[in-house]
Amino acid sequence: MSLKIEVKDIAGKPTGSVDLPAAIFDVQANVPLIHQVVVAQLAAARAGTHKTKNRGEVSGGGKKPFKQKGTGRARQGSTRSPNQRHGGVAHGPVPRKYDQRTPKKMIAAALKGVLSDRQRASRIHAVSGIVEASTTKAAISAVRQFSDRKNLLVVLSRTENAAWLALRNHDDLHLIVNDQLNAYDVLVADDVIFSEGALRDFIAGPATGKGATAVARESEVGVSA
Repeated sequence: MSLKIEVKDIAGKPTGSVDLPAAIFDVQANVPLIHQVVVAQLAAARAGTHKTKNRGEVSGGGKKPFKQKGTGRARQGSTRSPNQRHGGVAHGPVPRKYDQRTPKKMIAAALKGVLSDRQRASRIHAVSGIVEASTTKAAISAVRQFSDRKNLLVVLSRTENAAWLALRNHDDLHLIVNDQLNAYDVLVADDVIFSEGALRDFIAGPATGKGATAVARESEVGVSA
């Protein structure tokens, strides 16, 4: 079983269609699984470099702030104590990793679930010829023809450098290459717009072999430039 999605050119005219495999775009969404994968992805994005100084790392401290007895105050042994001004922090954060183990099958299942949800809501679209748009305005118009909702996820193939350069600075568009598509980016987007090439590449799956690795590295340089 497969679904069909209409492909439009930059002028909004239908140019054909693409079959969407039901195994990717028509599966039951597992909400707890999607939540787990998204939380793990956001956790992995955390730097984990937060650090405060404890009482052994702050400066000062050699003598008692005031004498032991006769002041009526609680006894204090060091100016570096956490309850002293400019003292160390008790139980403060230390550098750590937030990574969570997430099997590849779970990541793939979560992505299929959110893509299927967007497809059932008719929020997945395809455009052809976006690399032929002569100006940034034309490229944005080609993407914006499908939806007036705010946040759009635009999926391009690694060879569409011209389209990437034309769209990368627009505030409400988030660009991603087809082999980096993930559940979180789909989830936070109102609509997902594939270039025709990116959609066909995504459906075909990742290429394998040494040649495919070399091509991917070369295209990464072009996309990040």
